[in-house]
Amino acid sequence: MVLMFLNGGGMRGGPLHEQLQGAPLCCVARSAPKYHYFSVGDRFPAMHEGGSGSVVGEVYDLPLAVLRDHLVPVEPPELELGVIELEDGAACLATVLRSSFVDSGELTDITSVGDWRAYLASR
Repeated sequence: MVLMFLNGGGMRGGPLHEQLQGAPLCCVARSAPKYHYFSVGDRFPAMHEGGSGSVVGEVYDLPLAVLRDHLVPVEPPELELGVIELEDGAACLATVLRSSFVDSGELTDITSVGDWRAYLASR
């Protein structure tokens, strides 16, 4: 089991939520204020360390087999697994933007919003 921070389509009501295979929601949380947050072509969000923004997400208690067999295979190639810091200082697994995509023309900085659902609602 791992704690997994989700901040996009894997959250409740999102198109990837079913990939969690019923894993329990532990809490709604925020990341520590040390990330850039991007919309990638308005298809999905991506966090990248080195900023000053905090990101809203949900933390799930996820079996490693579910991560391996269901969640990772549907993640876009721009993302990879990483370990982030939550607002309370705890470490948590998350998908983050690969460094090789930081200069992509598809990125829109949404750090000031810090919430994928709020960003989508504002478009």
